[in-house]
Amino acid sequence: MPNNLLRQIPKVDSILESAGWVSLVSACPESIAKDVLREHLDSLRLDIREGRMDSVPSIDEIVTAVGIRAAALIEPGLKRVINATGVIIHTNLGRSLLARRAVNAIMRVAMGYSNLEYDIEKGARGSRYDHCRSVLRRLTGAEDALVVNNNAGAVFLTLNTLAEGKEVIISRGELIEIGGSFRIPDVMKKSGAVLREVGTTNRTYIEDFERAIGDNTGLIMKAHTSNYRIRGFTHDVSSEELVALGKRYNIPTYYDTGSGLFYNFEGLGVSGEPLIPDELKKGFDVISFSGDKLLGAPQAGIVIGEKDCLEAMKKNPMTRALRPDKFTLAGLEATLLLCLDPDSAAGIPTIRMILEEKAAVTKRAQRIASQLRKKCPHAGASVIDVNSEVGGGSFPDMVIPSAGVALEPRTMTLAALEAKLRRLPLPVIARIEKERLILDIRTVLAEDEGDLVAAVAGAFQNDR
Repeated sequence: MPNNLLRQIPKVDSILESAGWVSLVSACPESIAKDVLREHLDSLRLDIREGRMDSVPSIDEIVTAVGIRAAALIEPGLKRVINATGVIIHTNLGRSLLARRAVNAIMRVAMGYSNLEYDIEKGARGSRYDHCRSVLRRLTGAEDALVVNNNAGAVFLTLNTLAEGKEVIISRGELIEIGGSFRIPDVMKKSGAVLREVGTTNRTYIEDFERAIGDNTGLIMKAHTSNYRIRGFTHDVSSEELVALGKRYNIPTYYDTGSGLFYNFEGLGVSGEPLIPDELKKGFDVISFSGDKLLGAPQAGIVIGEKDCLEAMKKNPMTRALRPDKFTLAGLEATLLLCLDPDSAAGIPTIRMILEEKAAVTKRAQRIASQLRKKCPHAGASVIDVNSEVGGGSFPDMVIPSAGVALEPRTMTLAALEAKLRRLPLPVIARIEKERLILDIRTVLAEDEGDLVAAVAGAFQNDR
């Protein structure tokens, strides 16, 4: 029986001469298609020998299977998705979306030459770091600024430059870990600095820092606990106290603020994230933060502060390994220019999503639910109240009232629907709560609403 089936497998030459194959290789590199065909035929033979098949597919069926696999191989792995999770700065989905002005700036330098490291005024070699330096100084009042590839790089570079071989004093309650197992103690060890933790997890005083100061102290560090809060019987040391201590002993002070907040959300009744210009005014020698969180820019690590400290970092050989590319600098500078005007900053997608009124989100949810009820007769679609979150380790206590569309499929399970949406050509990433699949509309862009409806409708096709 297996031998009979093996003999029935179409010959390779017959497959290559078929009309379906000719059509396939007109849309896919032939070398890739042939590799996939070879793998597919080997798999068929193995299935037959091990008794998993009792018939042989036709040439058309083989070509179709090969075409699906080949298409998947040449399709980019990094693709656009619709974020219907309600998490605004979603680390797994690319964090902050860029403002249109930032996108246009990136396109301009991507499609032509640029003065990345060329001084147009002098007609000589320039520095890539000058492009964002000026606007960062205007925004923050800092003496100098430096951009690297991300804030983890900024932390590493600061520690390596200012405290290699020396002790860095930090509160035990601020030895943070963020996504991807990035831990302050591990980064400090790799930087060559020596960790000197003081206080306890929940209570640290300025006296703890002062007692730890010695001949080998290189830096006093503060790290913002952006993705968690310690409550109850607590005490921490203020920025002002740390700065005063550093000045008294002539030791530089450094604050890793994390999220990079420039827009003031105090009117919403929320707090807890350090506002970058305000923190610098308190006297820190160096402050670092992320570009792709609350700033709403491309991924970047931004260091601002005292000129001598920043000049030392620029001379560190590690700076070249951590340097940003022209796309990052173009998008970052465009975003920073928007931040000069609070009204313009409110148009940055991350800020806009946080600020959008619930009534406006509800109206959009009602419009989407109405369309889905017409296009998806095999599912219930209702508007419900939900809570969105900022994400990205920012404002962990902030709950944003929002509106979602709850889908209740009648012809498949919730897990099957969630998987179908995730595997569409334009994936829709949603969440399951209380026996319903929830599409939180706050994180769905207005221009993506039509695509969302079409994607959900596509998931229900041929499912009766």
